[in-house]
Amino acid sequence: MNKVTFPNACQLMRWHFHPVGFEANMDAPGSMVARLFDRASGETVIAIAAIPCATVMNATDVERIIEAIELEVETFIPRRTPYLNRA
Repeated sequence: MNKVTFPNACQLMRWHFHPVGFEANMDAPGSMVARLFDRASGETVIAIAAIPCATVMNATDVERIIEAIELEVETFIPRRTPYLNRA
């Protein structure tokens, strides 16, 4: 994978976190807010702000973002989270 734009990186992250819902937006030129949510109810599982990112990223950048989100989930969410149960 070469460079991907922010929207394409978000799609990669949606696929990674499926079946849990994922959405993200840039809140500043170099950071994003990510939200994992229950697709059935729309309830937010966790929202994480100030994740470093860029408008164009490479695969390593996307992988680091995914790892940062997973670390936050493991730290703050009980093991009952469906995403963690399938990992």
